[in-house]
Order: sequence, then structure tokens, then C-alpha cells
Amino acid sequence: MTSTKPLGTFTVRPMDPSDAERVHAWVTHPRSAFWMMGDARLEDVEREYTAIAAHPHHDALIGLHEGRPAFLMERYDPTEVELKGLYEAEPGDIGMHFLVAPPEEPVHGFTLAVITTVMETLFADPRVRRVVVEPDVTNTAVHALNKAVGFEAIREITKPEKQALLSACTREQFEAATTGDDR
Repeated sequence: MTSTKPLGTFTVRPMDPSDAERVHAWVTHPRSAFWMMGDARLEDVEREYTAIAAHPHHDALIGLHEGRPAFLMERYDPTEVELKGLYEAEPGDIGMHFLVAPPEEPVHGFTLAVITTVMETLFADPRVRRVVVEPDVTNTAVHALNKAVGFEAIREITKPEKQALLSACTREQFEAATTGDDR
């Protein structure tokens, strides 16, 4: 999937084992506290993403900006992973996580361009009707980003690792939130 925005071209490719060192630096960075891997060793990250690659209902992708790795994206079947038994699933639901690499220099609007690219990638699959997410209830920055691309909060849920805000965004909500916007 390729998406061109005012900030440049964004593409997404499957994560490769050679990405583990880069992803380790991203997930252990202090800005990535909500990823909950701050103390992870390289071996832990390799093990985690090897397991995701082998899982039939979960995968990881690397997002590129102008050809350079810039973000991590995970997509999963919420009836099998992360949200299994925690919400009323609907046909066509897909779950996602995303993490923007710590920037060398912050670029205004970059994270919004990333989440828009992530959503475009997910909705490129015609079977996907709704994206569901479960960020930490205290992650106000991601709640604002989610709202900007059309997510609506459903309710708080308790997961083993956190108190989460279950939110969902239909294809129509995403299109309404982003149509005519200079992304």
C-alpha cells in the first residue's frame, strides 16, 4: 500500500526479522511507554515479533516514509487476539496498534499522517468494515489522534496489562473524518 500526502509518500511492508534491532530501539524509547516494552532486551523483541509472524491472526508491518522505516503497525483479529471475549465483535472487525518511531526532528502532522496511512491500509481490504483499538485509558494523545480519524469511544475495558478505552471506527466514519482534509 502506498499513500502520498503533503508530508510525502508512506508505504507499508511486512516486518522482517532484520527489523528487530530497529524496532527494539523504538519500543524501548521513553516516548513509547504505552507500548509496555521499555525494559525489553533485543532477544525479547525478536521473540515477540517471531511469535506474531507465526500467529495466524496477528501480523506486524513496518511503515516507511519516503522509503525509510518510520513506524510499526500491527493488525490482528480481535476475536482471536487482544480483545477475545472482551467486547461484542461485529463481522468485518479488525484490530490494530501503531507506534511512530522517535523522531530525529518532530514534524507537525506526522503522527496524524501515519495513523491515516494505517487506517487506509486496513480499509484497503474490502472485508474490513470496522477497526477496533484498545489504548490505555491514560493515553490522551492517542485518543485525540483516534478521534481525528473517526474513532468513537465505546467503553473502558479491563485487560490483564492495562485499563483500556475500547474504541471503534467504521469505514464511513473514517471517510467522513478525513475527506477534504489535507493529509
